[in-house]
Amino acid sequence: IGSIAESATLKVDAKAKSLQAAGRPVISYAAGEPDFATPAHIVEAAVAAVRDPKNHRYTPAIGLPDLREAIAAKTKQDSGTEISAAQVVVTNGGKQAVYQAFATLLDPGDEVLLPAPYWTTYPEAIALAGGKQVDVFAGSDQDYKVTVDQLEAHYTDKTKVLLMCSPSNPTGSVYSKEELQAIGEWVASKENLWVISDEIYQNLTYDGVYAHSITELVPELADRTIMVNGVAKTYAMTGWRLGWMVSPLDAAKAANNLQSHLTSNVSNISQRAALAALTGDQQPVRDMLAAFDRRRKVAVAEMNKVPGFVTPTPQGAFYVYSDVSALIGK
Repeated sequence: IGSIAESATLKVDAKAKSLQAAGRPVISYAAGEPDFATPAHIVEAAVAAVRDPKNHRYTPAIGLPDLREAIAAKTKQDSGTEISAAQVVVTNGGKQAVYQAFATLLDPGDEVLLPAPYWTTYPEAIALAGGKQVDVFAGSDQDYKVTVDQLEAHYTDKTKVLLMCSPSNPTGSVYSKEELQAIGEWVASKENLWVISDEIYQNLTYDGVYAHSITELVPELADRTIMVNGVAKTYAMTGWRLGWMVSPLDAAKAANNLQSHLTSNVSNISQRAALAALTGDQQPVRDMLAAFDRRRKVAVAEMNKVPGFVTPTPQGAFYVYSDVSALIGK
């Protein structure tokens, strides 16, 4: 535990908030967090849940049955993959889902192909599970997306997992259907290679771009893929701490066993709020997405005015990632 690095994003975010609390005029670009309030109908569902005594008690560690059914429906609609509610484990945010996915799949010494740039939590979650990260770097000239040839070059007999995040944190890049299908077919050719697919930004895309899921394009990977998702980004619910993992039944059972000792069930209030988010009015999501789109265009245009900055236009998430390698050492 002493070797774990503190979350860089949360560290910067905490510093910004402390300066703001002291009255300093600070604008924070630290955490991946919408600045909108959670939509009103979701909040009202939580208020009603607070008043219902059945939510004051323990519930199954794996998650409320009706929420897991709603997540299964969302997975079919947005990830193009038919699953059962039994394959869903509701977690305390997407971060717990990431941790549990690696803990479920990795034995000490197993290698994880990790496309870079990457979210700072992935390496720590891999290390906690006893795994070894293998960085596969893609620069701005590739729109920060790795290729099959790169993955093959880093593959060994110890490779156990490929981590995919599309739309990407932190670059906002989205793999095209052809790119992701090629990667999926490559994974399918490797007998014991799993995929952890972080899809928490799948509903935040622009310019008519669609974020495909690897199991949609290569269905035979469904029995060795764990999908990670949640309500935090799409519904401005970062503080509600509600995520989930979707996996084959044996992996879901193993993750549920871990969670039953680690945290037990997620707050019932947050679960009821998430159910309202997934099944209720989606217009607030469209409104937030339109605002993100306007900001995206402004940010890219302004950053590309900076000499030495190369700033690809992101097609997803709400990040802009500049390549400043030309300025290193200057």
